[in-house]
Amino acid sequence: MKLKAKLTFWVGFLFFMILLLAIVSGYYVYRLKKDTNNILVDNYNTVHYSRNMLLALEDFRTSNKSVQLFEYNLRLQNRNITERGEQEVNERVNRHFLNLKEDTKNVSVLADLRKDIFHLMYLNMQAIEHKNDVANATAEKAILAISIVGAICFMIAFVLLINLPIAIAGPMVQLADSIKQIAAGNYKMRLHFKRRDELGAVSKSFNTMAQKLEEYTDSNLGKILQHKKRIEALIDNMHDAVIGIDQEKTVLFANTPACLISGLKLVELEGENLEEIASVNDLIKNLLNKINSLHQESGHLGMFQVCVAGKQNYFDLEVIDINIVPTGEEGAQFIGQFILLKDVTRFKERDVAKTNFIGTVSHELKTPIASIRMGIQLLENKRIGDLNQEQQDLLEGIADDTARLLKITGELLDIAQVESGAIQMRLTEAAIESIVDYALLANRSMFEQKQIRIDVELERNLPMVLIDREKAAWVLTNLLSNAIRYSDVGGVIAIAAKRMGARVLLRVEDHGQGIPAQYLMKIFDRYFRVPGSTKEGTGLGLSISKEFIESMGGEIDVQSVLGSGSTFFVYLPIAPPRPSA
Repeated sequence: MKLKAKLTFWVGFLFFMILLLAIVSGYYVYRLKKDTNNILVDNYNTVHYSRNMLLALEDFRTSNKSVQLFEYNLRLQNRNITERGEQEVNERVNRHFLNLKEDTKNVSVLADLRKDIFHLMYLNMQAIEHKNDVANATAEKAILAISIVGAICFMIAFVLLINLPIAIAGPMVQLADSIKQIAAGNYKMRLHFKRRDELGAVSKSFNTMAQKLEEYTDSNLGKILQHKKRIEALIDNMHDAVIGIDQEKTVLFANTPACLISGLKLVELEGENLEEIASVNDLIKNLLNKINSLHQESGHLGMFQVCVAGKQNYFDLEVIDINIVPTGEEGAQFIGQFILLKDVTRFKERDVAKTNFIGTVSHELKTPIASIRMGIQLLENKRIGDLNQEQQDLLEGIADDTARLLKITGELLDIAQVESGAIQMRLTEAAIESIVDYALLANRSMFEQKQIRIDVELERNLPMVLIDREKAAWVLTNLLSNAIRYSDVGGVIAIAAKRMGARVLLRVEDHGQGIPAQYLMKIFDRYFRVPGSTKEGTGLGLSISKEFIESMGGEIDVQSVLGSGSTFFVYLPIAPPRPSA
């Protein structure tokens, strides 16, 4: 029998019994009402009329009202004859009443009349007792019938209450648990519902599905193993070192380069916890410390230096998080990480060679350029001799080119120092005002030539900053010269400084052509120049400025709107207070 049919049958049967209970209750209530009404209408009225007639007999001889009262109640009684024998008694009452009216002093007639009235009352009192018994019997039958039908309804409802949740919710719970087992990969799970209803059909379909999934899994296991071997071979043949760990930092796999770098065998890595390996291997320890110290989940973690086979090697460390979205779920689940060490030793060596070459060439060029500049100064001296206008123009052009070459050479030397790490910072206390004055003086000829107004707004009582005076002045001079170069003739440049917490903010704002938004992130990269720019430059000034400021413990940033100008922000650390004597 189907589950739907069972539910329909039992719920329908319960509804029928409740309806039957209501019908039985209504029937017996009607019977009780009818029996009670019979007592009231038939017998109680006769007793009432008889009592009134007896009262009228008391004053029958002396009062006409009593005679009228007797006649009135007798007429009512004549219309209310309901019991057996009551008709005969009623006729005697009528006959004796007529005799009494003819002879009011006849005592025997009066006595017979009273006797007849009492007899009439006796008959109705007996009828009342009988009908009361009938009503009680009807009430008892009603209680019994209602109790039986109510008990049957209660039993049906109780059976449904106990069995219905078990019959439906129980299999549903088993089905839900089985589905979870299937989702977890246990395709051997089966349901055993020995039923012929809808749940039995669901059980059969579920078991068929689980069997097919099991067969599919078994048939694809070989393919999965083959794919696994391919991936292992691919990882093992990579030139970069790769280590795979799970969410508990247990090593799942490591390729040959990783074993070579760490100095460990594969069996000493696989299946072991990375933190336990770090306790006995310095390289793994440094690697783990670098990963943990950066407080980031994944991405490039910078350069990593390792000594392999007695040679210094450089690796680019990258950690890649592995997240999957389990079937049937929405959120991603973290299952492990790839630790990738890319060998960049060759690039590092080339970079060092390039830096050394730039430093050497720049240093070698600086001396002859300085000699050329000195020769130009001698030629400009009047004591050497006068120059004609053509010679004077030629000499000015040589002087400009020499200054430009000297500036480029200086920037190349600075960038070589930065790249080699040989830059030396002489941090001392300095006033912002002196740095601003130096930059203004160094660029005075440039902004006077372009008729640019410089607005300087320095907050009063600015604290001393802890900087390298020479390099900070170089940075501000470079920012100011850039602002002048990209400003229109007759423009305005603003220089402002104010305290912000434990730092002093130095701001240089121009109203030139601005920087396109897509290039703002690259503006501090080495050798980068905004495409389409017609202004001269090497693309090193801002990169050197960033290196100088960050080496002092400061920060540099830029905001720009194309067509409206650019604003550079330099944050310099405030010098600590001197200890009191």
